[in-house]
Amino acid sequence: MAGVVVVGVAGPALAHVEVSADKKQAGATDVTLTFVGEAESTKAGIVSERVVLPQGIAPADVTLVKAPGGWAYKADPDGFTVSGKALPVGKDSEWKVKIAKLPDGETRLSFKTVETYSDGSVDRWIEIQEPGEAEPDHPAPLLTLQPAPKSATGQPGASATPSAPASSAPASSPPASPAVVASSAPVDPAAGHSSSTWWIWPAVVVAVLVAAGAVFAYRRRGDSA
Repeated sequence: MAGVVVVGVAGPALAHVEVSADKKQAGATDVTLTFVGEAESTKAGIVSERVVLPQGIAPADVTLVKAPGGWAYKADPDGFTVSGKALPVGKDSEWKVKIAKLPDGETRLSFKTVETYSDGSVDRWIEIQEPGEAEPDHPAPLLTLQPAPKSATGQPGASATPSAPASSAPASSPPASPAVVASSAPVDPAAGHSSSTWWIWPAVVVAVLVAAGAVFAYRRRGDSA
């Protein structure tokens, strides 16, 4: 009975689509995700896997790394699809994509996946697994991550950029022009007069002497008359 119970519980779990990452931290860049779509049909092979990306990852941020032989990659408005010729019955599909950057603040990313077989049958692995609740019947592939490291600002994934130190030296003024320097220099009044009017005083003395001589000569002429 115990064996029957174990088989009954383990059996459905084998028919999931699983996802794993080579970097398991929120905010990581250039992350390779590996998806494995487990085949559950005993009559047909898998021909396509359509993945809906979680919020925070855009289709433009995804590139194909590897897919089953003969399969092609196509970006969709909300995700991507890998598809091609039918795989052998019972063979799992495996594909890898690279994500440019994982969201910073998310530690649980669900990738809803629709798996299609060659006979037209479809498995929809789209039910979100909530923390602390039992796994749903058709769970979406879940990627669990470590939180992003906090920066000095306290925001996850944000890098603190040191600000330039403030300069303590006073701002230097531009050099004054020669004209300004010349006009701002102190002026010595005495020096100014000595350089420009020194010749006036000798001229005055000469004029006085000439005048005095003329007066003296005039008086002598009058006396002799």
